[in-house]
Amino acid sequence: MEQPADRRPSGSAGLGHRLARWLLVVLAVLVPAALFGVTTARAEASLGPHLARYEVTTDHLVTVDLGPLGTLVIDSPLPLTLGARVVVQEIPRDVTAVEQADTLAALGTDLESYVQFFSGPQAALDVAVRALVTDAVRRTVLAALAVAIGAGLVRVLLGRARREELEARLAPHRRDTVLATGIVLVLAATVTSSDRAEPRLPDGALASRVFDDTPLEGARLTGRLAGVIDTYGGYVVEAYLDNETFYDQARSNLQVAWEARAAADAELGALRAAIRDGSPLPAPSPPPPATGEQDEVDGPTPAPTSSPSPTQGAEDGDDDAVPRQEAGAQGTGAAEGDQAVEASDGPEVEPVTLLVVSDLHCNVGMARVIREAAELGEVDVILNAGDTTVNGTAVESYCITAFAGAVPPGVTMVVSDGNHDSVETSAQERRAGMTVLDGKVVEVAGLRILGDSDPNATRIGIGTSPVGDESAGQMGRRLAEAACADPDGVDLLLVHTPSVGSYPLGTGCVPAQVSGHAHRRIGPVSMGEGVRYVSSSTAGAAHGQPTVGPLNGIAEMTILRFDPQSRRFLDYRLIRVHPDAAVDVGLALRWPGTSDPWLRRGIR
Repeated sequence: MEQPADRRPSGSAGLGHRLARWLLVVLAVLVPAALFGVTTARAEASLGPHLARYEVTTDHLVTVDLGPLGTLVIDSPLPLTLGARVVVQEIPRDVTAVEQADTLAALGTDLESYVQFFSGPQAALDVAVRALVTDAVRRTVLAALAVAIGAGLVRVLLGRARREELEARLAPHRRDTVLATGIVLVLAATVTSSDRAEPRLPDGALASRVFDDTPLEGARLTGRLAGVIDTYGGYVVEAYLDNETFYDQARSNLQVAWEARAAADAELGALRAAIRDGSPLPAPSPPPPATGEQDEVDGPTPAPTSSPSPTQGAEDGDDDAVPRQEAGAQGTGAAEGDQAVEASDGPEVEPVTLLVVSDLHCNVGMARVIREAAELGEVDVILNAGDTTVNGTAVESYCITAFAGAVPPGVTMVVSDGNHDSVETSAQERRAGMTVLDGKVVEVAGLRILGDSDPNATRIGIGTSPVGDESAGQMGRRLAEAACADPDGVDLLLVHTPSVGSYPLGTGCVPAQVSGHAHRRIGPVSMGEGVRYVSSSTAGAAHGQPTVGPLNGIAEMTILRFDPQSRRFLDYRLIRVHPDAAVDVGLALRWPGTSDPWLRRGIR
């Protein structure tokens, strides 16, 4: 007898049909939901110095809408025919009512931020892309749920009898349905993935030669913006190109200086070994080629010429600068009696290597130099002593992303946010994978670190004011209590403002402190029962001058080594980048209070 048309096959054939049917259902739900989610995604993120709204489009163009100033259009790097529309939200509506000179003067105040954006455009775009992907996924899930719920309601309303009747009628056409669905999906994928040779441009769009050799090369401009950019945009581009050349040269000079210092350290080690064993002394090698100022071992290292005087406060004018009594340690290469130590002469347990940076102030050009120093030094942890941003705003997220890119794989950046940072900055840093201190002890690479965000907030045009009810002294006492109460102890206090650590160092519960804020190096110097080290600015911050572009002052980083066995710091090594891109890498100098094995052997 012939099988009825509506009879369902059994066994493996029936299972295959059921799987095919469920696959069709899943595709029928997910494909339109994904298309809806992707094509309607939108998010807010930064674009240079502005907040902007990003929206996904399907015209394969990236269009930056600057309102009455016009638009900037570039070909989209996104797959398929996806593009984006970026609406800058901070361009005044009445900008066309003022003279061009006034407009340029107003925009000129954002020159630094534009150059920073040019220096690290990928960081800003990464933030926007992540926000768009998150929103697209959210919209896809919501759309899929809506479709699924709607289908479920239809199923319930139809009832079982009606559903079986419809399934019986559709059963003879199941193969045709599957084939038609597949063809539709293939056609949709083909159409959306086809690049158009000539994307449709807005009327009046012109390609600007100003952006040649920059990330915006090939951009087309419309409206008043075209004249502004063509006339004055060269200033920004020239500044961008100077910035790129400078920091690429600084990174190259760091490599040369590091190799020269490694050779000098090896020669010093051989000399010490010969003295120890009574062997003939090796012939001295010619001095290494210097890319900057020479190190001074027996005398103090000159302070940067751009540093404020000892009686001056921090560059931003805060009233809680480093106390006057510490000024005597300013710029010293080491505490009194310190000697250079051989980098290879350490404890049996491999030391933990740390790189100290501070007061970056959104100078994203230094990110590549920091990355190079971290890789050359094979560091385990990067200590960021705060003031990563200029004003702690949401638009500075691209700065956080750029500095996060300076962290090599497997390395953790630990941050104590400064007075120029904010709660928003802390959230951005956590999203970027950094460890942000919040008053609790964290253990990273065997080092137990305590710290917290600065008690004050400094905002451009407003000044400095307390974040909450806690003063610097009160914060210091709170951190001291946390350090003394911790059963496993604290190895390092990382706080932005040095004075916060005065009380904790006096308790004996904190053996070492690292800070920034002063924009000048102080120490390491013994204080209370511990040692304080204040890092100079890694952005080369100089009084009254911007941190954008090639350096105006000397930028400094410090490599510390920590012995996890004795839980003491061993030595520190200074890296200095000069305003002419020259770099010098200093000797490893003994950390105050650490015994030198060569001194124990009577060798001076």
